[in-house]
Amino acid sequence: MQLGSATASAAPIDQPAFAAAPFHLPQELLPQGVPAPAPMPDVTAAQQWVNDQIRALNPGGSVAPLKARAVQPVNGTLTSSYGPRWGTQHGGIDIGASIGTPVLSAADGTIISAGPASGFGLWVRVKHTDGSMSVYGHINEHLVNVGQPVAAGQQIATVGNRGQSTGPHLHFEVYDPAGNQVDPNVWLRDNGVGVTWGSAA
Repeated sequence: MQLGSATASAAPIDQPAFAAAPFHLPQELLPQGVPAPAPMPDVTAAQQWVNDQIRALNPGGSVAPLKARAVQPVNGTLTSSYGPRWGTQHGGIDIGASIGTPVLSAADGTIISAGPASGFGLWVRVKHTDGSMSVYGHINEHLVNVGQPVAAGQQIATVGNRGQSTGPHLHFEVYDPAGNQVDPNVWLRDNGVGVTWGSAA
């Protein structure tokens, strides 16, 4: 027996391959006198087509959620970590960046402070939807007001050098829903954020 040759071609993105393979209920299974229903698409082929489109948009990776649960709050260089520092507890992390660098809300929430703060010069605090809270200190200016809802990744401030600061940077703190201060790097990691900042040499 000789098999004929076959060719394959990719279907255009607006004309998925599954559209050409509808499912028909056999006539003998239909009640007499009832018109045949409209053909249904092959669900398996449809799902395969969707998966293929997702893989094409994200080669070699997993499917990301449509909206990030949390984001990196600023681009820069990690200059000071969470924990003991100079004989005291450093309650956050410091990210060195140029004055004016955008500062983003790390997660969805509501602004609970935006303005002057002792030690920080100016700050913004965000109460997140899960009850946790983030703090953004030494900012140059805030772009939000108390009571304003914000989304993860929305710009809320710019990096500054105000208050008790040794250079332009963002001081970033996180408190869990119980009010306990936590390591921001761990909190970001646990919320699916792979930070891009490296440590200062």
